[in-house]
Amino acid sequence: MTLLTTQHVDEIWLAIGLLGQLMFCFRFVLQWLASEKAQDSVIPDQFWYFSIAGGVILFFYAMHKMDPVFMLGQGMGILIYLRNLQLIKEREQIHVNIVGERKETA
Repeated sequence: MTLLTTQHVDEIWLAIGLLGQLMFCFRFVLQWLASEKAQDSVIPDQFWYFSIAGGVILFFYAMHKMDPVFMLGQGMGILIYLRNLQLIKEREQIHVNIVGERKETA
């Protein structure tokens, strides 16, 4: 007696794919709310974290489906999202260094 049938496995993978898509879509809700709050078009850091999380989940879903087009699209996106986070961290470090220098000279 098997606990998981092929249908159960397919349903689990469907749920995984839907979770990835929901996370990927929720990033736009975050961006919209942040922009409304700022009354300007902004992209909060959380946008990139949700992009990565949704992208990774969707990448694994695409691997399960053996869809090279989907894998390529998500894989490239993940690299871009990671690079954006790296740029944000570098910008924050420069800001910390500048503020630290100003405090030392004051």
